[in-house]
Amino acid sequence: MSERYPTQTQEERETAVAAASLAIQRGSLVLMPTDTVYGIAADAFDHEAVADLLEAKGRGREMPPPVLVSAATTLDALAVRVPGYARALVEEFWPGPLTLVCHAQSSLQWDLGDTRGTVAVRMPDHEIALEILERTGPLAVSSANTTGDPAATDPDRAEEMLGDECAVLVDAGPSPTGEASTIVDVTGTQGRVLRVGALSLDRLNAVLEPLGATLVDEG
Repeated sequence: MSERYPTQTQEERETAVAAASLAIQRGSLVLMPTDTVYGIAADAFDHEAVADLLEAKGRGREMPPPVLVSAATTLDALAVRVPGYARALVEEFWPGPLTLVCHAQSSLQWDLGDTRGTVAVRMPDHEIALEILERTGPLAVSSANTTGDPAATDPDRAEEMLGDECAVLVDAGPSPTGEASTIVDVTGTQGRVLRVGALSLDRLNAVLEPLGATLVDEG
């Protein structure tokens, strides 16, 4: 069972962030809050930890986890050939509930699963999540649930489903949004919405239409 860390005071928060960061560095899995739902996290560059994450969720390599980052500038360290319309979305909606599927840097020494040369990247709008990410670097983070079950939007549900698989649970109360991120594939000349979540297609296109671009909904 994971060790649970509250975050109600500044001292508790610092202890929780330190514990989560250390667990990640040791190759363990961590349950952490984000702005959307709770996530199960692993060091994105630790092959065994990522494999453990997929196994904990009951997923195969055909469903690689997204990668969370602490700064928008990290996108260019992980992805190549990012189109202008994608950068406009990043400027407007990061940090926030927008995941971008991009062409991955081929030189990266990681194994997220069968990604077909892509990586899904997001910068969450959650202070505690960002503090953890600033210490650990990019994390492979999937929603805290076993495959087929709804994503956990509070620490109790996250612990119930995945507590036995994780070393640390960072308890920051209920998720602010409680809704999954919107996923946009930006590997082509026109963006494709793979999943509509907290951001609607209309909100995304409102940013792009002045630039002469639009997204298509393939969700």
